[in-house]
Amino acid sequence: MKSKTWKIVGGTAAAVVLLAGCASGGGSGGSIDAQVQAMMKSSFRDQGIAKVDRLNQDLGQKACSTPDGAPADVAKLIEAQNLATIKWPAGGQYFGDFVAGEKLAQNGRGMTWREKSTDPKGNGGNCYNCHQIDQQEISYGTIGPSLWNYGKIRGVKDVTDPNVAAIIQYTWGKIYNSKAYSACSNMPRFGHMGLLNEQQMRDLMSLLLDPRSPVNQ
Repeated sequence: MKSKTWKIVGGTAAAVVLLAGCASGGGSGGSIDAQVQAMMKSSFRDQGIAKVDRLNQDLGQKACSTPDGAPADVAKLIEAQNLATIKWPAGGQYFGDFVAGEKLAQNGRGMTWREKSTDPKGNGGNCYNCHQIDQQEISYGTIGPSLWNYGKIRGVKDVTDPNVAAIIQYTWGKIYNSKAYSACSNMPRFGHMGLLNEQQMRDLMSLLLDPRSPVNQ
């Protein structure tokens, strides 16, 4: 079996790691992992707000990066740890402006190395990259489920109705830290990672759940 060459290019540096005979068991898992980590660290550098510490993985990221994903017991631990990070909105105020929420959902700006600040006010939600938001859209992502009629499908006719409190809390938690509900979720942890601020999250909540929102028409 021939050696495999793995190449990752980042910033202005490139690193090549030769994993001789890995397909035939020619190297231990620990040794290969160490080489890959060394390659990653040597291939990237701090630039703007994009820092090398982005390579540091927490338990969930490590477990979900493995070929088989996180084992069931580890997945439960990951979800519990992430659930504990959720900060509920001040004063129990979950809702904002669905018009602002729609603009945010369709905005893909923010958190790139060219940005001058990590201030969430300058970030977009990028929701359209993974979800359908409006039936009129001709281009949208399909990594996540459609958000069309999100609140309507879930029976939210009045956001002040105590009977819909559970779905309201779940939706907030999902936006804040998606891994609290699915250990290997691909959805960004908007609140936990500081990608969106509390008001932006309120605006997205209104977009998804307010019966007057275009999403629920």
